[in-house]
Amino acid sequence: MDFIADYFGHIPSIHRSAILVGGILFFWLLEGAWPLFHFDYNKWKHASVNIFFTITTILVNFPLAFLLVLCSDFCVNNQFGILQWLPVLPLWLYAIIGLLVLDLVGAWLAHWTQHKTKWLWQFHIVHHADHEVDTTTANRHHPGESLVRFIFTMAAIIIAGAPMWLIFLYQSLSVILSQFNHANIVLPEWLHKVLSLLIVTPNMHHVHHHYVQPYTDSNYGNIFSVWDRLFGTYKSMFQKDIVYGVDTHPEVTENSKISNLLVIPFRKYRPPVSK
Repeated sequence: MDFIADYFGHIPSIHRSAILVGGILFFWLLEGAWPLFHFDYNKWKHASVNIFFTITTILVNFPLAFLLVLCSDFCVNNQFGILQWLPVLPLWLYAIIGLLVLDLVGAWLAHWTQHKTKWLWQFHIVHHADHEVDTTTANRHHPGESLVRFIFTMAAIIIAGAPMWLIFLYQSLSVILSQFNHANIVLPEWLHKVLSLLIVTPNMHHVHHHYVQPYTDSNYGNIFSVWDRLFGTYKSMFQKDIVYGVDTHPEVTENSKISNLLVIPFRKYRPPVSK
């Protein structure tokens, strides 16, 4: 555990980039071998749209990264936050507690809030409007949503009192798990049941991308599945019955154009369209 803390405390930027790119490539290849759905689409064209939003997320987060460092340094130097108030614990237990808090506030709560707040949902629609959910969908976030998620991440760091090595570990796990649970694959039911006791699986998160409520408003988790079970937002359905998209924006062509996706948050809300 000391090795992990030391590595992530000094992780080179090139390694963090490799985690992002390597994860996409790995799960993209896996999707080709064992797809859940055989989408009738141009995989490269679809990926180009989602990669555009991956780049915008990086452009939002990179110049603001110093704020994460400031938050972490403040907590460590002033002994502020849950981890700073704990008695001496084994490093592995310290890391688990920290990851749980960061995931709860920085991911689950941020996600839940976007679904429950109308103007934030308008930004989040860009993510849900993907009709061919695959591993590239994980990073399909409007720049406005990326900023909102960054703010929640700062709040999570302050509440957790997290040191930088733990923040980098959390972000790395978040990237990989998000790519995993969005991937166009399906796990055997027995494996899903075992893994979903701890982490969010594709079988679990695909349900969240079903086009109608209450399924759209369920399974908000990113890393740990415990939060949806604890807060009563866990739902399941047969994987082949899932229809991706969002009922207020049903047009596939509309939702595959970057220019249109960028302005969705600023358009008048449209009521759901019956299918």
